[in-house]
Amino acid sequence: MERSNDDVRIVRDIPDWFTEKDELFTSIRRTVKNIPKYAPAQFYVDNVLPRIKEKKIMSIKPFVDRLGYDNVPMKINRLRCRVNYHALKFLPGIEEMADKLATRMRNRTGNVNPYMALHLRFEKGMVGLSFCDFAGTREEKAMMAEYRQKQWPRRFKNGSHLWSLALEKRKEGRCPLEPGEIGFILRAMGYTKETQIYVASGQVYGGNNRIAPLRNMFPNLVTKEDLASKEEIEHFKKHVTSLAALDFLVCLKSDVFVMTHGGNFAKLIIGFRRYMGRHRLKSIKPDKGLMSKFFGDPYMPWATFVEDVMITHQTRTGLPEATFPHYDLWENPLSHCMCRA
Repeated sequence: MERSNDDVRIVRDIPDWFTEKDELFTSIRRTVKNIPKYAPAQFYVDNVLPRIKEKKIMSIKPFVDRLGYDNVPMKINRLRCRVNYHALKFLPGIEEMADKLATRMRNRTGNVNPYMALHLRFEKGMVGLSFCDFAGTREEKAMMAEYRQKQWPRRFKNGSHLWSLALEKRKEGRCPLEPGEIGFILRAMGYTKETQIYVASGQVYGGNNRIAPLRNMFPNLVTKEDLASKEEIEHFKKHVTSLAALDFLVCLKSDVFVMTHGGNFAKLIIGFRRYMGRHRLKSIKPDKGLMSKFFGDPYMPWATFVEDVMITHQTRTGLPEATFPHYDLWENPLSHCMCRA
């Protein structure tokens, strides 16, 4: 991809001539906030650029997917593609450790084997924020209700409306898959208990009891903490982002990548695998809406479940796809970032 004169030069550090570094992320005078999620490029020209010209350096909060998705000029789309797929670099120490982890995954059985990377999103915060209902004891459900009421009081209200909302969200496929549910899906796809699985996850809500059904089906579940020594991993624990970077790279190098819920982490991995030609390796994005229908039918025979899972996921293996309104460029780079012969 050719460089343009209009491209923004990215620097590693704030220039020495800027003497107000302490207030950059704390002062309102130095912050542009409340940018609409789907703000068009003209919004930045009209509202952000004048403040940058005035103050020279500004902090923009938040800035994740805040550039408009559609009707973006080609030169800006080209810049987005380069930033997303070429500008992201990791420190040499992170790259080296990730290579070691990937190599150890392949050599766990004494032979060179393929491995699957599973991004398991089932942390307490994710479970709470989803406002979905999950299996558990009355005590667990009561504790989760108390947690939700404390963290999101406006959404929780008195809790009386949440049951119908939870059912609706599950039917629409907007609930995180439980560890046991993703286990059933993978077994239905034909993955055996010998499958080597690298788990990228925070602390799973419910701990070992919650993850036990998945581990019973796939005993070769490992994390970076299992693969690395305490001394090796200790250095990266100083920064949560460093641990996430290790997971990102090990997932990127995997032969099969499986996501269990949305989020920028999984979307970026799928996008990278597509863009770099790794779409030839599977990236599985379960259809949670159809899965909820299957899981909700206690009379469905296993053979029927297997057939439905296989048919449903024939086209959900990570191949580049044509984009659609409000698409995520970092998940699907085909239309604007990939050359088509």
